[in-house]
Amino acid sequence: MEALIKLGVSDPELAATLARVLGVVASEAARTPRFARVLGKALIPPEPRAVPQPAERPRRSRRAPGVIEPFAVFAESGEAGLRSRLSELDLEQLRDIISEHGMDHDRLAMKWKDPRRVIDRIVERVESRTAKGAAFRGRSEQSTTPHDEAGDPKAEDPPA
Repeated sequence: MEALIKLGVSDPELAATLARVLGVVASEAARTPRFARVLGKALIPPEPRAVPQPAERPRRSRRAPGVIEPFAVFAESGEAGLRSRLSELDLEQLRDIISEHGMDHDRLAMKWKDPRRVIDRIVERVESRTAKGAAFRGRSEQSTTPHDEAGDPKAEDPPA
């Protein structure tokens, strides 16, 4: 009742509508015992059920783990280094990397027969995932450099 009074201060129209609805429900419950019983059951909160949570299953793959970690190689030696290391691998080893890192989003790369095409996919996905969020990381670095010093060679020259 107190909540309805508080609501009446901020939204009198809604408070009046709720009061009318509750009045009709209460009148019907007083008039009809069956309705009162059903209403009573509906207003009792249900007992919490123990819902079994599905066990987190590790991603199972029929493929072997990749023989190299492409993200580490890319971080260490860039695109050229990654391409060089990948070119030393056979097609099945490249597919192992694709599978392990979920790089076959369109379900095509595992069907490709050309190792260069698979290498391109790996490099593209590694670059994409590595660059993800770079716009936010770059912002904080840029904001710490004052505009006068950020590439204006005249700012470094002493006054003449």
